[in-house]
Amino acid sequence: MMKMIQLNKVDVFYGKSQALHEISLSVHPGEIVALIGANGAGKTTVLKAISGLISWGGGDISFNNQSLRGLKAAQIAMKGISHVPERGGIFGKMTVLENLELGAAANRTTEDKESRFQKVFNLFPILKERKTQLGSLLSGGERQMLAIGRAMMSRPQLYLLDEPTLGLSPVMVSLIAKVIKEISNQGGTILLVEQNARMALKISKRSYVLEIGCIFREGPSRELLEDEEVKKSYLGS
Repeated sequence: MMKMIQLNKVDVFYGKSQALHEISLSVHPGEIVALIGANGAGKTTVLKAISGLISWGGGDISFNNQSLRGLKAAQIAMKGISHVPERGGIFGKMTVLENLELGAAANRTTEDKESRFQKVFNLFPILKERKTQLGSLLSGGERQMLAIGRAMMSRPQLYLLDEPTLGLSPVMVSLIAKVIKEISNQGGTILLVEQNARMALKISKRSYVLEIGCIFREGPSRELLEDEEVKKSYLGS
């Protein structure tokens, strides 16, 4: 099966400190793949390397069999990769509609923009109700919905989701998990970074476990749910 995104022995440094050590992972079209691990393990660094927010040293990252080396973040976004950062990164002084409009700028196809809005509002009805409200006035859960909706507006091939349930209530965590699965059901491909390891393993097909910048475990998510080391370290059992 073709790999949509592939990291091959990627190294990342912050100054003289090495954050990622020969990371190799892949995501196939239509998959939800989870990346779990403790704080500081390098999960967010993986997403930043893919989306061009930081550079990498050794190894390579390819998207649809084309290397991303040397490309700027805007160029990578135009290729069809949408990065939803931790806590969403929405613009608080802009309305919900204006935030969504920004997402559409990364995809300049002739598809009717209104149909993209409709897809977002079908998935997040509350955003339609709040469409003239400033982002700063939304709740934490609504901001996360807006961040994901903004990513949807670009119709990306690959979603990079960084801690989408961070700080949310259990009810909102459940809702975001359902949304992620629905995006996948509609043909979206997702690389999910998540500290809620149990949720991430339950909704993903495959998973990687990072420890101190290295791949510690990988495999089908259902198997990692039963892995004793994973259960002890990340599932609280």
